[in-house]
Amino acid sequence: MTAETMEAPAVAAPTATPPHPLREFWGYFSANHGAVAGLVIIIAVVLVALLADVLAPHSPYVTDTSIALKPPFWQEGGSLAYPLGTDPIGRDILSRLIYGARLSLLIGIMVVTISIVVGTVLGLVAGFFRGLTEIFIMRLMDIILTLPSLLLAIVIVAVLGPGLMNSMLAVALVILPHYVRLARAAVITETSKDYVMAARVSGAGTTRLMFKEVLPNCTAPLIVQASLGISTAILDAAALGFLGLGAQPPSPEWGTMLADAREFVLRAWWVVTFPGLAILVTVLAFNLLGDGLRDALDPKLKR
Repeated sequence: MTAETMEAPAVAAPTATPPHPLREFWGYFSANHGAVAGLVIIIAVVLVALLADVLAPHSPYVTDTSIALKPPFWQEGGSLAYPLGTDPIGRDILSRLIYGARLSLLIGIMVVTISIVVGTVLGLVAGFFRGLTEIFIMRLMDIILTLPSLLLAIVIVAVLGPGLMNSMLAVALVILPHYVRLARAAVITETSKDYVMAARVSGAGTTRLMFKEVLPNCTAPLIVQASLGISTAILDAAALGFLGLGAQPPSPEWGTMLADAREFVLRAWWVVTFPGLAILVTVLAFNLLGDGLRDALDPKLKR
């Protein structure tokens, strides 16, 4: 047999290396330009909150009635020493906004942490222990959902007493049903899959099935809901602060700043406009981030 008639050995085609999960996630996430913009805004707000002591030109608590209702620097009578003007008792609005970012982010993160931990546990219990346990938990969540969220938060704070901690607990209870229902639905979907059946056959107990097998596969929808929940928590906490039931003066909380400026809306527009814009931009950024996370984490939405 000559060399010409000999068949050349088959060369295996190179196999494509699958992309790293983080790279794949960023690819889907960055396709949503609104989500990227929201992420940038959130990073900026977080940095401002962390560096409040450095960035704030004045103390958010020091008052000076001689400069009360000073306009922003671009208006007549304004000063670069107080770039966004002062409030009715002479406190620098920019400094209070910067420190208010720290307070509002703390409220949002604490509320969502409480809600997602309690809601996930209740959702896991409702999904695994069907029957009376599930009925009791879900009907209780349905009752909470039937009540207007802000009205329920007001009632809870009225019972517990006004204050920052009580307002956070009230808002956490208001948004709790969303996490319970989401976790329960995800658990019911996952428990019918083969890997759960295999783990159960191999002798895994209920606790191991709940927290080691099922819970890691339910995190994607909970992460999306958490990002949206932070915006809801900030908005509800600001509403409670505006009504005098949340953070109490002189705390530089954005809702409290709006409440302090109500009677000066017509003659000092800046005392209301800038806290309102801070709430608007931050809440919008978290909503945009939630949309991007949903697109990146939900396999059905991946293109």
